[in-house]
Amino acid sequence: MRFKIRFSRKKTALIFVALIIFFQTLFNKPKQTISPTIINYSRLVKVTRVIDGDTIEIEGERKVRYIGINAPEIYRDTTGKKTGEQCFAEESTAENKRLVEGKTVRLEKDISETDKYGRLLRYVYLDNLMINDYLVEKGFVKVMPIDPDIKYAETFFQEQQQAKENKLGLWGKCPSPSNTKPTMLQ
Repeated sequence: MRFKIRFSRKKTALIFVALIIFFQTLFNKPKQTISPTIINYSRLVKVTRVIDGDTIEIEGERKVRYIGINAPEIYRDTTGKKTGEQCFAEESTAENKRLVEGKTVRLEKDISETDKYGRLLRYVYLDNLMINDYLVEKGFVKVMPIDPDIKYAETFFQEQQQAKENKLGLWGKCPSPSNTKPTMLQ
């Protein structure tokens, strides 16, 4: 006993297309790719050294520059001897050390990978605390957004305004934080 199955051309075409899709899915699995942003966002690293208020060194001797902020500077000569500093530089560096040195942090990338000095540009988190934002909020650093890495610039400016109004950190101690000039050591 034979069964004759008759399909219209439309049904035959649909079955044919369905079979093609099925076999392509079965044999041509796409290669999985992972976005570098996702890797960088969830990347956990150990901080091996705090360089200053806005720069750290992580495992592998990579330097990381905090995005969107600028800490007062400590100036050193080629031998490493301190030659001067801007107002609140010591306090900014000390607070960054207290927060992250020797600890495991999470790095979040914005747009740029590195700055002109080859340092990674990142937002730095200790657990759920964004260090960049904390340093602005408490008056340890000034906001310095550099396009295109401006994801949190508006938030940073709001935090900075509150720190100014409350005279926190450098906003209360330094004569003119927007124009802090270095104090040269003799």
